[in-house]
Amino acid sequence: MFRGSVQPSIISLFSSTNSNPLNLFSTQVDGGLPSDSFIHFLDDSTSLPTPASPATLISAPTLSDDANELKVGHTLLQSVLHIQSPTLRTTFIRCPPSSSSSDLGLKHKWLHLQIRNLGREWSFEVGLVDQAGRCGTVRCSTFQKEPRLIFTPSSPPILHLPLAFPLPSTRPLTAWSTITLNLASLIPHFSSHALTVSSEDDIEDQVPSASNLKAPSGQYSHVSYVKVYATCRLRRIWFSDSGPGQRVPWEFELYGD
Repeated sequence: MFRGSVQPSIISLFSSTNSNPLNLFSTQVDGGLPSDSFIHFLDDSTSLPTPASPATLISAPTLSDDANELKVGHTLLQSVLHIQSPTLRTTFIRCPPSSSSSDLGLKHKWLHLQIRNLGREWSFEVGLVDQAGRCGTVRCSTFQKEPRLIFTPSSPPILHLPLAFPLPSTRPLTAWSTITLNLASLIPHFSSHALTVSSEDDIEDQVPSASNLKAPSGQYSHVSYVKVYATCRLRRIWFSDSGPGQRVPWEFELYGD
């Protein structure tokens, strides 16, 4: 998708304020849950416009038990993407689109996502490829308790990592978080025997068999795809050559109401 293009040091893959934010993405919802599985753009501070009936927005968790506290900056005065469903794996956005046979081809080592916690389980995935063309999936989930490396016969290995938002009791200044991953640093973990299991249901440590030697283990090459599941609000996804200390354009910053 981008492999043959000149790639600047920062590339924004998704911005909720663009004229066509999902132009590079496919979307999927759970058709059996029309009232609770949907993808919808709204203003973060007002939760308007409401989605078309029968879809019903869930209430976002509050950051304080004090009803008189002025919650300045807790929300954004901007349009954001609301992704909601109790069936996490069936409701998501994906780039490149699910129907595409190409991969993303972005060579940047750092991934950044601006996400609002909605109090439900949430997950995202990124596909990694090493210099030898071996593929792996990094999955970060709020329901995962400890790191696991999962091998299945028909798909690339999954490095499943736990993810946690700040607790409301810590009184964070905003409901939004910027999640940053150093993608290149995750490649060696696909060779970790201590993390290896044969499936999501098998939590006994196992040594990978010869059939699992196609897991990425060399130098990082590029990202093949990005997938963001329910339930969350999403403002931006971008890639960069450097970590959190790299200077970003002003429009990447979070602005409160």
